[in-house]
Amino acid sequence: MPIEQILILALIQGITEFLPISSSGHLLLVPLLTGWPDQGLMTDVMVHMGSFLAVVVYFWRDILKLIGGAIDLLRGRMTVWGKLALFIIAATIPAVILGPILDKIGFMDAARSMPQLVAWNAIIFGILLYLCDRYGLWVKRMENMTFGQAMIIGVAQAIAIIPGTSRSGITMTAGRALGFERPEAARFSFLLGIPAIAGAGVLKLGTAISEGHPISGDQLLTAAFTFIVALATIAVLMKLVKVTSFLPFAIYRVALGVILLALIYSGYSFGTVH
Repeated sequence: MPIEQILILALIQGITEFLPISSSGHLLLVPLLTGWPDQGLMTDVMVHMGSFLAVVVYFWRDILKLIGGAIDLLRGRMTVWGKLALFIIAATIPAVILGPILDKIGFMDAARSMPQLVAWNAIIFGILLYLCDRYGLWVKRMENMTFGQAMIIGVAQAIAIIPGTSRSGITMTAGRALGFERPEAARFSFLLGIPAIAGAGVLKLGTAISEGHPISGDQLLTAAFTFIVALATIAVLMKLVKVTSFLPFAIYRVALGVILLALIYSGYSFGTVH
């Protein structure tokens, strides 16, 4: 791949994976703006791995606490971090169940070829993000989470399998709707995303290897750039949510959806969303 394609892919994945703005919506715009062919399955795997490493590096302290809490659980002692580790595992299950079901019935292939679904989801869930953030209470921290609340956010994450929804966007929306402080909603969203991103990467890696796709230097470079961009994106977002609302992201999502709809109804033919 040319260096400019590597940089653009890294920027798109690193930024849109974690900002609540829908990565699939942006992937629809890439071929329109650049004319580049599909980057290939192994490149998708590498950018996911770059994103995964960025979350692990940024939240390493929380991850160590979660691991310690899980070990305490195995020893029969319940702690706050052990409870959160249990919640994250349980809240990941809806996506693990729903993903294969939707894939088996052919919904995912159909959804990826429906840009209008991506556009409308970008708009609808953008509006929901604003409403839940605007009217949600500021009374709960992650340590106060209940099992039921964790499962609601987990179900929201499962819904994000549908293109245009945004995993980070809908989980933060659910967190704010449940009354969690904005930084805490974002924090739990990122921690909940670790097994989801890792799982998606492992599944894609298995598919890529079985289909005989090699790992090239370009793909490793793309992963490295994605890691840098994703790490910066997480750091910036965690600072922004302390001082500003989700309104700018909601406006951006609605604008993105409107642009996509305008292109669709003008007759532009999009490719498949990966």
